[in-house]
Amino acid sequence: MTTFSLQAVPRDGAKAWLDLARRAEEAGFDTLLTADHPGVCPDPYPVLAAAAAVTSRIRLGVYVSNAGIREPMPLASAVATLDLLSGGRARFGIGAGHTPAEWAAVGRSRPGVAGRVRRCIAVAEAVRRLLDGEEVTVDSPELTMTGARLDDPRPVQDRIPMTFGGGNTELLRWAGRHADVVGLSGLGRTLPDGHRHTARWSLDEIDAQVALAPGAVLEALVQIAVVTDDADSVLAESAAELGLSVPQLLRTPFVLVGTEDEIAAAIARHRERWGIDRYVIRAPALESFTPIVARLSC
Repeated sequence: MTTFSLQAVPRDGAKAWLDLARRAEEAGFDTLLTADHPGVCPDPYPVLAAAAAVTSRIRLGVYVSNAGIREPMPLASAVATLDLLSGGRARFGIGAGHTPAEWAAVGRSRPGVAGRVRRCIAVAEAVRRLLDGEEVTVDSPELTMTGARLDDPRPVQDRIPMTFGGGNTELLRWAGRHADVVGLSGLGRTLPDGHRHTARWSLDEIDAQVALAPGAVLEALVQIAVVTDDADSVLAESAAELGLSVPQLLRTPFVLVGTEDEIAAAIARHRERWGIDRYVIRAPALESFTPIVARLSC
């Protein structure tokens, strides 16, 4: 069975967001995900709590929180509160944080790769322990906590699933051992604008990333999702920008473009080669992918 999640950000007010949450659940999506970028999108946890109030099955989570600017205690409390209000449907998503502006906005300088890796692991492990009911004390250059406990609210789930999203080698190894889901985005080095990335979409690069987390539950963040009978036209511009051919793009799990049959066949190939059976689709593709979700989620 293939699992599909829908990533969306509320832009058109409460009614549109709640309608989207209902539609995602009715369409059979496993999880409704939203982003966590302070200052450029709504706070994710009130948004997800609102969605919880009008749904009953779909899981709810952030894809993903920036460990560089989020502190473990309020983050764990937010996740646990969402789990309580949703009746046990929360997911916890974490990443190292690539955007320099987000670090600067909270008065921090973004460290180098090694510093972001250490901070991400420290925050993720602290949140995991708090959600599990442990007392947490940490004293390191990346994180300091003393006697922290999350006594109230307590999560409904015995273990809230954790998704790691990112592509760093050390973090993928760590996530393969500790995360419930390892999210592959195909994003490489952050470009000078602090927002865009290089693409790691070649088959060899994906093979290498998957090999870092053997046996992990893998999820692909789909960057281009279009149901069409003319994939060449849809992908021509992206192929030129990335220096890849359209057939090369169609072999990556970050592109699901084609007819319903072609997309189903591509997903089967990704399962066979990499074991990927989870996909995150962005909101514009909700309606066109609903038949594919129904077909492959059964």
